[in-house]
Amino acid sequence: MSVLQKNKVTKIRSSYVLEQERKEKRAMRRRRMAIIRFTLLSGILLAISSALLYTLISQSANIEAKIEEEQKLEQQLEKLKKEEQQLKEEIKKLNDDEYIAELARKNYFLSKEGEIIFSVPEE
Repeated sequence: MSVLQKNKVTKIRSSYVLEQERKEKRAMRRRRMAIIRFTLLSGILLAISSALLYTLISQSANIEAKIEEEQKLEQQLEKLKKEEQQLKEEIKKLNDDEYIAELARKNYFLSKEGEIIFSVPEE
């Protein structure tokens, strides 16, 4: 019933009504353009923030890897410093004739005059 009543009503075609319809169309177009602009800007901002977040996370992972590597290298450096100190002490000992004689007797079974070397089998 209401559909029949709507068909019977005619619109007034005055300049005021036409102007109001144009204003409504412009307002709808503006709203549509605003929605499109908002959607486009939101997409761009989302893409930029995603790229920045990805960069931040990857840099954070790289920094953590570098820190771990630095710690390992520091441990290795300490170990090498200890080894260097031991080698310096060994060099000092090797400049001593008594130490060299002791090493020769121990490693190469050399003996002093009148000294007898007994080799005992190791089990």
